[in-house]
Amino acid sequence: MIVLFDTDVILDLLLDREPFAEAVAEIFSMVEKGSITGYVSATTVTTIHYLTAKAAGSGKAEKSIHKLLALLEVAPVNRAVLEGALEGTYDDFEDGVVSAAAYHVGAKVVVTRNIRHYKTSPVRAYLPVEILKMLKAGKYTDK
Repeated sequence: MIVLFDTDVILDLLLDREPFAEAVAEIFSMVEKGSITGYVSATTVTTIHYLTAKAAGSGKAEKSIHKLLALLEVAPVNRAVLEGALEGTYDDFEDGVVSAAAYHVGAKVVVTRNIRHYKTSPVRAYLPVEILKMLKAGKYTDK
């Protein structure tokens, strides 16, 4: 199964933000084992670098980006994705871009803590704890 991680949950993991980091770490472990395929949108990578550098320094930010790129695939943000975000009914353009990027790579799920931002998304959004329970129960098994 293909999942796309939203910015907030990646920051939870990288900055060890409790109580959220634990569930995200378990999902990332499934990515490491190859039981699911993880994606991040290209725009999220730049946002992650900026916010991590601000919170923990540029060295930590660079290390974090290297780790992300080693583990996750990058969902392109091209004209089709940007136009898809503009055509959607999102309150936040960034969420529209993440949703459209997820759709274009064939993701089944967006993992986020802001599920209400994705209520009109063509790709279903789940909280990390929700999708983790579903994955453990075998509900999503297709790669």
